[in-house]
Amino acid sequence: MARTFLIVALCSSLGVVLAAHNIGVTPITWNREISRLIYDKCASCHRPDGSAFSLMTYRDVQPRVTEIKAAVLTRRMPPWGAIKGFGDFRNDQALTPEQIELMVDWIQNDAPRGNNRQSLPPEPRFAAPAVYVPSHVVPVSGSLTLQRPLIVDGLMPRKVAPDQSMRITALLPNGAVEPLLWLHAYDQRFSHPFLFRKSIHLPAGTVIRGVSLDDVIELIPADSK
Repeated sequence: MARTFLIVALCSSLGVVLAAHNIGVTPITWNREISRLIYDKCASCHRPDGSAFSLMTYRDVQPRVTEIKAAVLTRRMPPWGAIKGFGDFRNDQALTPEQIELMVDWIQNDAPRGNNRQSLPPEPRFAAPAVYVPSHVVPVSGSLTLQRPLIVDGLMPRKVAPDQSMRITALLPNGAVEPLLWLHAYDQRFSHPFLFRKSIHLPAGTVIRGVSLDDVIELIPADSK
């Protein structure tokens, strides 16, 4: 009797686990997840009257899913142009690993639209993009030793060769190394600043290194905004 009770209990527990698992297996759809991701990360450029072909509707996206998958896996799109995790930036528009996985899983599962149109969010409205123009900058080509303290708000790649990879760091006078920016596959056509989440204080004697002699990276002081 006890043994029978144990078997029944185990089966009941297994049923609960399976039921919970089945409930959690909800297909990713355009109407619910993917439209929100594209509106947030892509639509500022990929829209009617934008700078690239529109991705605002399912009809726009569905014929391009193979192209989209390749672009997000190679991180060509959105065009952030830096290695994530090397420096912390408040204007980071790159997809997170979880967002890439979400997009790829959706495409590999035949990119369903979804039946519930009420879950589709309203299309975003776009204002004219803000232009970040600092009042003054400190240009860097090759290594640079700071002659006075500097509080840095970000960096602006001003001249970067195609397919260039640069790991830019600040070597502090005490020997510590501050990671600033690791440019990788940066596309000058989508030029933009990299703005730190928190400004970085660099004392006099700090050496900025990692910039090629043929390229120009500008340090943006915090008081230049």
